[in-house]
Amino acid sequence: MLWPFRLEKRAAPSAAMRLASPLIAALAMAVTGLIVFLILGQDPLAAFRVFFLAPLAGSYEIGELLLKATPLMLCALGLAIGFKANVWNIGAEGQLILGAIAGSGVALFWGEALGAWALPLMMLAGALGGMAWAAIPALLRTRFHTNEILVSLMLVYIAQQLLGYLVHGPWKDPAGYNFPQSKTFAENAILPALVEGTRVTGALIMALLLAVVSWLFSTKTFAGYRMQVAGLAPAAAAYAGFSERRNIWLALLIGGGMAGLAGISEVAGPIGLVQAVISPGYGFAAIIVAFVGRLHPFGIVLASLLMSLLYLGGETAQVELQLPSSITGLFQGSLLFYLLAADLFIDFRLRRIARPVAG
Repeated sequence: MLWPFRLEKRAAPSAAMRLASPLIAALAMAVTGLIVFLILGQDPLAAFRVFFLAPLAGSYEIGELLLKATPLMLCALGLAIGFKANVWNIGAEGQLILGAIAGSGVALFWGEALGAWALPLMMLAGALGGMAWAAIPALLRTRFHTNEILVSLMLVYIAQQLLGYLVHGPWKDPAGYNFPQSKTFAENAILPALVEGTRVTGALIMALLLAVVSWLFSTKTFAGYRMQVAGLAPAAAAYAGFSERRNIWLALLIGGGMAGLAGISEVAGPIGLVQAVISPGYGFAAIIVAFVGRLHPFGIVLASLLMSLLYLGGETAQVELQLPSSITGLFQGSLLFYLLAADLFIDFRLRRIARPVAG
């Protein structure tokens, strides 16, 4: 026997450890980061200060933290509702892009004429755009039994190509010095700064309100209860007559709508126009945020701040320490790895396999 241990399921996994596991994973990620900094020839403590403390040095930096946390929060809140129902939407990045495209279309073609209605209609169009993109895997899953993981993921690349076509073609600003971007939105189509001297916008307030709405939906509505039962006990949900088709559509449309809101909030906020790259991967990072937050809305709020800090820390490390941009992905990946490892040992224990007695 090469491996004298086996995994044995625990009779009663610890609820306290399940809550503490994200903190354990974050601590393990930080220790791993110190080791990586040492390997790269950096002073570990100085690099740690640059990565984790410099992004919190002042009001502008905290504003940037909240700014990046907003799309992560919106995407993760929508994904978590589906994950609880065992509906695995991996395409939030594409739904974010389609939300940005749909809302930007309103801004570019009717922005000035709409006056005070511009931003509300842009937000509505963004949510509908994300929902429409999420409806594709929902239709294929419920009609043809396709895998929503693969379909939603492949649609990300189609969305990226569609965005590239628009900014290099019909939406390209003729006065933009040949840059692949649209013209700047009208002033009434841009989200104003929430705090003077920062770039954080009212989208943060919207995200926090939606976190409360998400909690109420999951805990106080029959639809939320039905989706949680479908995730925890599919056989019981089927026996109770809960519609799997309805759960799939609801989960994907909610996830797509929230991601679409994140997309239009980005282009109408800090960007102010449509360009070839809208997101640095918020839709994918939101998957990690959802699980670090234990699929709970308020946990997701805190996890989005941590993930935002990793983005900002990576950018600061690139400038001050000349570290590669991949350092951000290393921290994000190690955080997810340690979280999954912690969850494994919460549900299972290692048991030594007894060797047979000779003879």
